[in-house]
Amino acid sequence: MFHKEGYKTIIITSLILVAFLLLFENFISIYWLQKSLMFLVLILFLLILYFFRDPKRVTELNENKIIAPADGKVVVVEEVLENEYFKDKRRQISIFMSPLNVHVTRYPIGGKIKYSKHHPGKYLVAWHPKSSELNERTTIVVENNTLGEILYRQVAGAMARRIVNYASVDHFAVQGDDAGFIKFGSRIDIFLPLDMEVKVKLDEETVGGNTIIASK
Repeated sequence: MFHKEGYKTIIITSLILVAFLLLFENFISIYWLQKSLMFLVLILFLLILYFFRDPKRVTELNENKIIAPADGKVVVVEEVLENEYFKDKRRQISIFMSPLNVHVTRYPIGGKIKYSKHHPGKYLVAWHPKSSELNERTTIVVENNTLGEILYRQVAGAMARRIVNYASVDHFAVQGDDAGFIKFGSRIDIFLPLDMEVKVKLDEETVGGNTIIASK
């Protein structure tokens, strides 16, 4: 199944695919070249479909645990100063998503959405140390009675040109539900209180909606 953010891209790409196939068939007489170009265009189309896949996952709801908001690899686990919302020290966990990962963002906890803000910015590579502060990004804070306020940030990468965020202030988030989408390479940063127990390590692969990254 495909994510709704990909429908427009898939339709446009399908039309372009058909146009190229007709072009190759009618204007390229060299058989091996014609078939090679058709094959390449088809592969590119399949990659687009693969990128916008939206696997359905069942999240085991738990107010004491924080789940990974995205598929990818853990690239940061460190204590940092969070300057936008908390303005104090937090434990940051960052998950890098390659273009081949599922790019759906999921709510790491359930609760009331306290803050949701988009920031225009640069498009540094997503693993750059300053990308969390300089790149285009959205910052969302969700609060529940057990964990308090948890901040996560969608960060655009060098290839990403659109961040989709569904979080609206005062609405209630359900842990594991679809919270947005980032197109073509990006990362998610999660900022936790220092007293939480981190359950993941550097270079560990996460599964959005399933992997437990921290607990109270």
